[in-house]
Amino acid sequence: MTTGIDRAASRPVSFTADSGVDRAAHHRLDEAWLAAAWSHPTTRVFVVSEGQVLIDDAPDGGTQLVTTPAFEAPPTEQHRYFLGTDADGVRYFALQKDSLPGRMDDTARPAGLREAGLLLSERDAGLMVHAVALENWQRLHRFCSRCGERTVIAAAGHIRRCPACGAEHYPRTDPAVIMAVTDPEDRILLGRQLHWPEGRFSTLAGFVEPGESLEHAVRREVYEEAGVVVGDVDYVSSQPWPFPSSLMVGFRARAADAKGAEIRVDGEELHEARWFSRAELGAAYASGEVLPPYGISIAGRLIELWYGSDLPRRPG
Repeated sequence: MTTGIDRAASRPVSFTADSGVDRAAHHRLDEAWLAAAWSHPTTRVFVVSEGQVLIDDAPDGGTQLVTTPAFEAPPTEQHRYFLGTDADGVRYFALQKDSLPGRMDDTARPAGLREAGLLLSERDAGLMVHAVALENWQRLHRFCSRCGERTVIAAAGHIRRCPACGAEHYPRTDPAVIMAVTDPEDRILLGRQLHWPEGRFSTLAGFVEPGESLEHAVRREVYEEAGVVVGDVDYVSSQPWPFPSSLMVGFRARAADAKGAEIRVDGEELHEARWFSRAELGAAYASGEVLPPYGISIAGRLIELWYGSDLPRRPG
């Protein structure tokens, strides 16, 4: 018999499924290959601007990323990013522009990852998350952190080089831990930040500090935010989260004992925290007292693994 836990464990977290696109990193420094790939008639191109792309209705009733052949793409040489090749040999490029191109039809629309991640195929979602992450990094890291000189793009968008001091800079990814913490009664700890909408509770999360292991970051963040002492920590899965440049690393963690499970929120990162039994959380979702997690977030998966069945979903 298939259980809710089985379904939750087998369903991929948003942006983590195999997109079927080989990033083909070995081609990024091969300018001749990249030029040939760009001019190939099957190559597909899309524009990314301020974290958004164009999406459209697909013939099968779904939603697809709007792509064009390279010869129809807006002109740009510098901000052209090679994303990879699929099993059919199609090459994919993203172009970073100040605005999305206009469309002759009225069905295409701009969308960010929070919307498009729920609608696109695994291939299109994978291409989009790659492109958005690169665009975010490119926009925010234009100058050399060593000498201050303006850097230039290399490796098909995956390196910035400094012409003055020769330093190479690579896309930044900030690791963050996110954890479903349970107590000796098998209740789950959910918290609410001050700026969140009323009723929004989620799993605790925080950035990994320099020189810190992921497991230690879990224990430190839970104690700092909620005053709960964590013992065992087990890895679950990870999720790229380019808002703008994070990698969310998901864990299940357990309060060391009943005394260590006493909540003392810090009042800064967390405004409120509560232990929920399964019955209490289900009732809170049903009444609207607690809002369900956003559909693309790994937080929902972590809660589902504890809850034992699918949760109600919010878009985005």
